[in-house]
Amino acid sequence: MFDYKLLHALATVVECGGFERAGDVLGLSQSAVSQRIKALEVRLGQPVLMRHPKLSPTPAGQRLLTHYQQVQLLERDLHQTLPTLDNAAARLRIAINADSVVTWWASAVTDICQTEGVLLDLVIEDQEVGLKRLRDGDVAACLCSTPTPIAGARCIKVGEMHYQPLASPGYVARYFPEGPSAGAFQRAPAIVFGPHDQLQHRFLAQCGYHGHFPYHLCPSSEGFVRLASAGIGYGMVPSLQAAEQLQSGQLVSIAQGHSLTVPLYWHFWRHSGLLVQRLTESLNCLML
Repeated sequence: MFDYKLLHALATVVECGGFERAGDVLGLSQSAVSQRIKALEVRLGQPVLMRHPKLSPTPAGQRLLTHYQQVQLLERDLHQTLPTLDNAAARLRIAINADSVVTWWASAVTDICQTEGVLLDLVIEDQEVGLKRLRDGDVAACLCSTPTPIAGARCIKVGEMHYQPLASPGYVARYFPEGPSAGAFQRAPAIVFGPHDQLQHRFLAQCGYHGHFPYHLCPSSEGFVRLASAGIGYGMVPSLQAAEQLQSGQLVSIAQGHSLTVPLYWHFWRHSGLLVQRLTESLNCLML
């Protein structure tokens, strides 16, 4: 049997990205946290963490993290049926894309957060790569654009996000006076959420352009829209997020008739417990 204090230490080190910060969270010294990881590795007979080039779980560590996530959720179910046990608030760690957080996510989870007393630990990841967090055992569930579940997990489609290529009217008049073209795309600065964001590339391919383009990196959904509204660049913005700016004329499309639809799939472990099941039911009823 594992000492779950050791698994808790492993999960905290991975979440915090280091031993010192994990010690602050756990109320332990950095040395004590290191000793717990060492004890776990001795018990397992192999490393659970890779220190270089960056701190990350080994394949064995990933399996332990997945196990620990599931045990935590199942223990919460046990507390529900045995109320005399100490019952700390459940913390549910979820990988989710930033655009969902700033648009529809809050309305989807408000009821379950209030009725279940769950605390959310949201890990912001692009919808193209969020599934890696689940595979690594870092989260209990994730929202991403991948329709194929990993081994031991399930997925359901919860809806779609619709994106438009938007910019300020002044920006469009400056860079796209005659509409989208290869020459305009070569000169006009775009706005890209992050290095894994492929929406811009997909839009350009839709327009028949596959070459280089200048771009700003802005890993903030709110900042993304602010930059576009200020005339700094153009980018793929969720229609839900830009509704007000589109109505007021603050943002306009640089290519009328062009848009992208991104499906959203909810991935979760098969044995995640009743809390994830109820959250899944809530999302299943949402259907964006």
